[in-house]
Amino acid sequence: MRIFIGLAFLVIIGSLASAFFYLMRDKGTTNRTVNALTLRIALSIVLFLFVLFAHYMGWIDSTGIDQPVR
Repeated sequence: MRIFIGLAFLVIIGSLASAFFYLMRDKGTTNRTVNALTLRIALSIVLFLFVLFAHYMGWIDSTGIDQPVR
């Protein structure tokens, strides 16, 4: 699970880096920056929903200061 979430974070950061690259290179003449940022937002939302689903299914446990030990 950690590997999957870590890879998802890397893909999100890669999308952000590509948006920055397109922003500097295209100077606003194309929609590639907007497309890369839209992809980053979509991936972030999917990752968040996956983490919520994984917690609901019991695949991951929440951690906290006052959590009782099971």
